[in-house]
Amino acid sequence: MPQLLAFSLLALILWIGDLVSTRTRSWLPSVFVCAVLFLAGYWTFFPEDIVQTAGFETPIVFLAMYLLITNMGTLLSVKELGLQWRTVVIALAGIGGIIALLFTVGLLVLDWQTVVVGTPPLVGGVVASLIMSQAAADAGLQALSVLAILIYVMQGFAGYPLTAIMLKREGRRVLSLQREGRWTSGGPQAETVETPQPPRLFRAMPAAYDTVYFKLLRLGAVALAAWGVSELVKPVFAISPFVLCLVFGVIATSAGFLEREPLRKSNAFGFTILILMVFIFDGLKRATPEMLMDLAVPLVAIIAIGLVGMYLASLITGRLLGVTPAMAFACSLTALYGFPADYIITKDVIDTLTDDATEREVLTAHLLPPMLVAGFVTVTMVSVVLAGIFVGLIA
Repeated sequence: MPQLLAFSLLALILWIGDLVSTRTRSWLPSVFVCAVLFLAGYWTFFPEDIVQTAGFETPIVFLAMYLLITNMGTLLSVKELGLQWRTVVIALAGIGGIIALLFTVGLLVLDWQTVVVGTPPLVGGVVASLIMSQAAADAGLQALSVLAILIYVMQGFAGYPLTAIMLKREGRRVLSLQREGRWTSGGPQAETVETPQPPRLFRAMPAAYDTVYFKLLRLGAVALAAWGVSELVKPVFAISPFVLCLVFGVIATSAGFLEREPLRKSNAFGFTILILMVFIFDGLKRATPEMLMDLAVPLVAIIAIGLVGMYLASLITGRLLGVTPAMAFACSLTALYGFPADYIITKDVIDTLTDDATEREVLTAHLLPPMLVAGFVTVTMVSVVLAGIFVGLIA
C-alpha cells in the first residue's frame, strides 16, 4: 500500500469519528467509531503495518508523547486550581474510589495484571491508555494491551450519559432557586481570557524572533530535561519520564520559559494528536474476534466496579464539602473523558435546560468552571502520574 494512501485512510477514519461524534452531540464517541472502523479495516483489507506504512514508526510516536505531555503541563495554573479546590478534592476522591474498589472487589473477580493495566486508562485519556498498552505489550501481555485500548474506547459510553443526567439534575436545582429569587453563587466565577503574551523570560525579545521553531525548541528542551532527569535517577529509583515531562511543563510555564499550549501556538497540536490516535488504534490489529469475546467480561467488570467506587467516594466527599451529590459525581465522571467532552456535554445540557440568556449565564458560571477543572485534574495530571506508577506494577 502506498504511503499517502495509508495516511489518507487513517485521516479519513479519524475524520469520520469526529463527524459522527459532532452529529450525535458526543453521545456516540468518536473513539468508538474510529475503533470500529479500524477493526473492520484490519479484519478485511488493511495491511497489518498500515500505521507504520503511513510513516508513524515508534520513534516519532514517543517524540509526540514527550511533546504532548509537556504541553499538557503548561495548562496547569496553581491559581485556578486553588479557586476550585473543592472540585480538585472531589475529582481526586473519585479516582481514589476507583482504585480502592478495583484493588479490593475487583481482585475478587479479576487477576492482578488485568486490574493494574485497566485502572489508568479508566481514569485517563489517550496518553494513559497508550502508556499502559505499550507496557502490557512489552511484557508479552497482548490481550491486556488490547484491553487498555478498549477501556479508553468504551468508557465514554458510561461517562457521557451519566454526566448529562447529573448535570441536568444539578441544573434544574439551580434554575428552580434562580426563578424563586433564592439563588446565590458561592463558587468562583469563570475567569476572563487574557490576551496571549509571550512567556515572561522572552517578552523583551522582538516578536518576529518568537517563531514556530523557537516555540518547539523550548518545548523540546523542557522535555529533554525531564527525560534527562529520569535517566539520571534511574540507578537510584525508577520514575517515568512522562510524569517528569508533566511536572517540568508546569515548572517551565511558571518560570516564564514556556507559554501556555506551545503546540497549539506552533500549529502542531492537531498533527501530534493524530500521531498518537493512529498509534493507539494500531494496537487493535492484535484484536481477533475471539480475543474481544474473551475481554468482554474484564472490560465490563473494570468499568462497572470503577464507576461504583467513583460514585461512593464522590458522594461522601461531596457531602463533607457541601457539594450536591449530582455535581460531585459529574465532576468525578470527567475522569472518563476529559476535555473537550466535558465542555461539550456541559454546554449541551445548559442549552437543553433553558433558552433564557440570564439563566444560561447562571448555569454556565455554576457548572462549567468545576467541570473544566475536574477534567484537567483527572485526565491531564493524575492519569499520567498513575500510568507512570502502574507500569512498574505489571510484573
